[in-house]
Amino acid sequence: MSEPASISSGIAARYATALFDLAKEDAGLKALEGDVDALDAALTTSADLRDVISSPIYSREDQANAIAAIVAKMGLSGLVANTLALMASKRRLFVLPQLVADLRARIAAEKGEVTAEVTAATALSAAQADKLAAVMSARVGKDVKVKIAVDETLIGGLVVKLGSTMIDTSIKSKLAALQNAMKEVG
Repeated sequence: MSEPASISSGIAARYATALFDLAKEDAGLKALEGDVDALDAALTTSADLRDVISSPIYSREDQANAIAAIVAKMGLSGLVANTLALMASKRRLFVLPQLVADLRARIAAEKGEVTAEVTAATALSAAQADKLAAVMSARVGKDVKVKIAVDETLIGGLVVKLGSTMIDTSIKSKLAALQNAMKEVG
């Protein structure tokens, strides 16, 4: 792991630990989970938000004002609002994506859930996603949340990442394996 990524992960882990523990003490994990989902959606959809938290051209005050406005607009809990305000005052908002990922992992572990990253060639219907989650839950013995992405280059099939296990049933990988086998022959 590169040094800057390691530093960011360490900073995010410290904030995530504190925020998670405080939310757990106050029986606010459900609210924290909603806030994490909202922040994740905002980070995914808003290039302006990603720019504000990562660009050094914005002053501490600009970042603090922007985060305060975002928190008010999104209706985030006081605990998350205070944490984001502290991060803005310390110029630590650049670790917000890692913080969200770390909090999501802690909440899932607390609930006994596992997240499976599924990449499909076409979008899966809700019924297909539910059936896939049920099959994986039966295999793992825990609740499985499915995070679905679409990659049309797979041609067909799925790539499933569950913990350290990866199952690749895509046509793209089968064609690549066939191509390698043909190279070995001649």
